Amino acid sequence: MHFRHLGRYGLQISEITYGNWLTHGSQVEIDVATKCVRAALGHGVTIFDTADVDADGRAEEVPGAALQGERRESPEIFTKVYRPVGA
Repeated sequence: MHFRHLGRYGLQISEITYGNWLTHGSQVEIDVATKCVRAALGHGVTIFDTADVDADGRAEEVPGAALQGERRESPEIFTKVYRPVGA
């Protein structure tokens, strides 16, 4: 995995981001989504992208649950806020 510095503060992130968009929390079962997140971690992915409106808010829960108990120095969850959930 290749990494890049984000900003001036020394944070290194993977060049590949794992995005769960609408699929996690609605189209993919939780156990499958968890396996996918953990596989991404195992391959060096450190950035997980989601948003509060994805799958009516459930998509944000997937990476949180999947990363629970993982001993990693720096997985980062990037989330976005755009419009009210359900709008």
